[in-house]
Amino acid sequence: MRAIGICRFSYPALGGFKRMHDTVEEREAYLYAPERMDLRFRHFETLTLPSIAAQKDKRFTFLVLTGERMPKPYWDRLNDICAPVEQISIVTAEPMKHRTAMQIAIQRELAEGKDEESLQFRLDDDDAVGTNFIRGIRRTARLAGKLRDGWQNMVIEYSRGYSVKLTPEGILAQEIQGQFLACGLAVLFRPGDPRTVMNYGHHKLHHTMPTLIEPETAMYLRALHDDNDSHARISTEGLAPLTDDQRAFFKDRFNVDEAAVQAAFSVPAASRGRA
Repeated sequence: MRAIGICRFSYPALGGFKRMHDTVEEREAYLYAPERMDLRFRHFETLTLPSIAAQKDKRFTFLVLTGERMPKPYWDRLNDICAPVEQISIVTAEPMKHRTAMQIAIQRELAEGKDEESLQFRLDDDDAVGTNFIRGIRRTARLAGKLRDGWQNMVIEYSRGYSVKLTPEGILAQEIQGQFLACGLAVLFRPGDPRTVMNYGHHKLHHTMPTLIEPETAMYLRALHDDNDSHARISTEGLAPLTDDQRAFFKDRFNVDEAAVQAAFSVPAASRGRA
């Protein structure tokens, strides 16, 4: 059973976003603005990447989709920070609808394993999953073998996690019980299925396929900031600084280090290098 995850990192998609642009050039200018890229890298380097690198089950591929014309300094930086994680594959695509680009990337990755089932998940480049996420979804799919005999697909969801805001002072967090968020869930596909996790809206998956929900284990961190494409916004209502126990828990469960967050968000953008 293959496990494949995907995220997009400043990919110049056409349409479907809160900020619309008339041309690809305008879209790329917005995406690759130094201030925005600095924000995306800070989150990716302190949330997404550590959680993927520390997965306890190493049998997976994580695709990072970006644009073909990403400026070279950012392209080099992205490749450099991802290089130590052998499960990560950086792929590029020309501008198109982001769902289509991500579907194609997953289908290409699956081309050599058409006789295998696949567990597919998506993750934003500013979120994290638990280090036992791959192990957990694979185990659940295996244990549900007889139950899913008559099902074409199945959703496995971890509904508990945290909203977080990263600051120079550290991490603000609030435990939440989500409802079909993009992070914390995976979809099982039968061998040869031409569809992917990106063929479905994550918030409507339960409308079309059976779902197993694990409500107790905190399995994701969902970042809040003012560049979110989703409905996660900058409001800090309900968020609080980590306690000592939470700080240790975040490190153990997500491989997210508050000291690394403080260091990353304390350094002025100009000091971190710009394209």
